[in-house]
Amino acid sequence: MTPAGNGGTDEAPAAVVEAVFREERGRLLAALVRCFGDLDLAEEVTSEAVETALARWPVDGVPPRPGAWLMTTARRRAVDRLRRDQALAVRLAVLQAEADRADPAPATGAGDELPDERLQLFFTCAHPALAAEDRGALTLRYLAGLTTPEVARAFLVPTETMAKRITRAKKKIHEARIPFRVPEAGELPQRLPGVLQAVYSIFTEGYAASGGPRLQRLDLAEEAVRLARILRRLLPAQREVAGLLALMLLVHARRDARTGPDDELVLLDEQDRGRWDRPMIAEGLALVPVALTGGPPGPYGVQAAIAALHVEAADLATTDWPQIVALYDVLLALAPSPVVALNRAAAVAMRDGPEAGLALLDELAGEPLLRGHHPYPAARADLLHRLGRHAEAAEAYREALALAGTEPERALLRRRLDAIGRPGASPA
Repeated sequence: MTPAGNGGTDEAPAAVVEAVFREERGRLLAALVRCFGDLDLAEEVTSEAVETALARWPVDGVPPRPGAWLMTTARRRAVDRLRRDQALAVRLAVLQAEADRADPAPATGAGDELPDERLQLFFTCAHPALAAEDRGALTLRYLAGLTTPEVARAFLVPTETMAKRITRAKKKIHEARIPFRVPEAGELPQRLPGVLQAVYSIFTEGYAASGGPRLQRLDLAEEAVRLARILRRLLPAQREVAGLLALMLLVHARRDARTGPDDELVLLDEQDRGRWDRPMIAEGLALVPVALTGGPPGPYGVQAAIAALHVEAADLATTDWPQIVALYDVLLALAPSPVVALNRAAAVAMRDGPEAGLALLDELAGEPLLRGHHPYPAARADLLHRLGRHAEAAEAYREALALAGTEPERALLRRRLDAIGRPGASPA
């Protein structure tokens, strides 16, 4: 039968509830957590509300405000659960009064069906009291709406391991009485970087997977962009939020050109720039001035400016390498790290030649963080090859090959290692 008021097929309600759940889950969960102060309870009744919708909407039709319908149903389930526990009778009275005050106002549009309290959940999931590895996991689980097995795949760990990690983090939230709230204005400078880092960690795993058969995990990268868009809407005055979103858009715009037909890695100098996502680039470029004006720049704004110079250039030769090096100098002052120094050395090699870049890389040889980071020996190998020091280049390529996490990266390094044996060959 065709559901009343839906005008679709039998499958339409399932598709609608899936779309609503994906878009509204974070808002629904955040609103329920604020009402009841219990993440487990909020998650359980949210799932029950979706199950109820899947059973009833094919018969009754999809309601005009599906998000608000899910909210009402979930809240009723939560109250019923609390009523069954006599020990919580007093607490229920307080919570019910709070829940009544939190009723959503009449909707003025699809985006207004639920109170948007996701910002509280962002800061809870990225609280500094939690382990760094747990922050990204909680963000994916509760704000991106991934299941525990999906989060486990994102972090390349067994599902059981991830389930224990999430349980441990939730226990920490409960025991440490971590509040579900947005920090005061004075706390934001200390707390916001953790939120941004959690989202960016998700993106970097999607942009360049740490392991597996594929170079990119586009689902993760796109989820991170979606989360950054939410943050941008919720914190429009925070320039580093604009910087993070700009950076991710400008990098993700190159996704289709980064791999070939067989998922082989295609480096920047060989990419077909006609395959870059120009509307996404335009959106990212428009955000860069927002991130860089109104005060001292932040690390994400500077990285977005570097990404902008790459996408604005017609090719590698016409890229503004002096300006990129200057921006890396700024970034090193703002957020010093061996990885930033490595990227700066690569830019110096493009500006001043391979010998200058190699000298900078050799200065980083003792950095512990780079010992397991395959781009470091790969960069050294590339410059050594260009300088004609083939035996040393081969050794560095073999070192990088042993460290590379994905098959496309290993395949590229094998091609470059093979090229060393061909006279006159340049790195492939």
